[in-house]
Amino acid sequence: MTELMIETRNLTKKYKGARAVDALNLAIPQGEIYGFLGPNGAGKTTTIRMLLGLIRPSSGVVQIFGQDLKRDRIKILRRVGSLVEYPSYYGHLNAVENLETIRRVLDVPKARIDEVLHTVGLTKDAKRHVKGYSLGMKQRLGIAAALLGSPELLILDEPTNGLDPSGILEIRELIKKMPKEQGITVLVSSHLLSEVEQMASSVGIVNQGKMIFQDTISNLQRKAGSEIHIALSDAEAAMIIVREQGCFARLEEGKLIFKGIDNGQIARLVAALVDARHSIYRVEERRKSLEDLFLNMTASASGASMGGISQITGGHSGAPRGAGLPKEVAQ
Repeated sequence: MTELMIETRNLTKKYKGARAVDALNLAIPQGEIYGFLGPNGAGKTTTIRMLLGLIRPSSGVVQIFGQDLKRDRIKILRRVGSLVEYPSYYGHLNAVENLETIRRVLDVPKARIDEVLHTVGLTKDAKRHVKGYSLGMKQRLGIAAALLGSPELLILDEPTNGLDPSGILEIRELIKKMPKEQGITVLVSSHLLSEVEQMASSVGIVNQGKMIFQDTISNLQRKAGSEIHIALSDAEAAMIIVREQGCFARLEEGKLIFKGIDNGQIARLVAALVDARHSIYRVEERRKSLEDLFLNMTASASGASMGGISQITGGHSGAPRGAGLPKEVAQ
């Protein structure tokens, strides 16, 4: 069974009676990049602050490395690196000098400074004053600081926020290398599904403090589903052949549209249509975008929390890659 690096049970944070985080159950496996996804204000940063011991939960349990954060906070946090919101730095100092101030606190070898600067691609800019860095370079310096203590777990809160496309690409590629090259488990929060999809192996989606989906990215993609569109001559007449083949389609703008049809069925259907002298103009797969799915999920969950009946349903519990991740039901 895959070991969980982070596990929370009914993690809740209230502010003046309002629930910023509501009975959240996280399950983050070792060696994964876990995308913590949700709209702005969904409770991601509040959750991360509780994971780092920066604020106390109103109720619930946080376990990191299988240990209780409340009981073993200092011992756990020595093994965790983090970048929450924007990195802090001394603009009049260079990268090496900035990292030296942190190194002394952590009491790690001086050689780690060169190592982390190499990891984040700042070696050639190590002696430049940080005030002259681009925003992307400052973010990479913040990640270097988070890596200085050789953490087993790295927590990054919106690390690509405000970056231009080249800066986003740099940070994304850097994060993707962490599990493979450094053996580090990464929790990365974002409000952009397109970013999470390109680097994470697992994802948890929160809205209004509640978990509405938690599973692998591949299962999220399957949930999005796809349709087969067949453009052909006389689509209405072709519906008779569709039924004869035991298939079901809807007719839309002169096209036949199928859901849940496999490759073998498509091949047999196209052959039957050609035999019946239909001209096939195009056969294409159209996959519902994950962005649309994400928006539908969060909209449905918001409706449920306001008294609506829409719910995002889940399935099994546990952790993926042999055990599966729990998919929570928005109550």
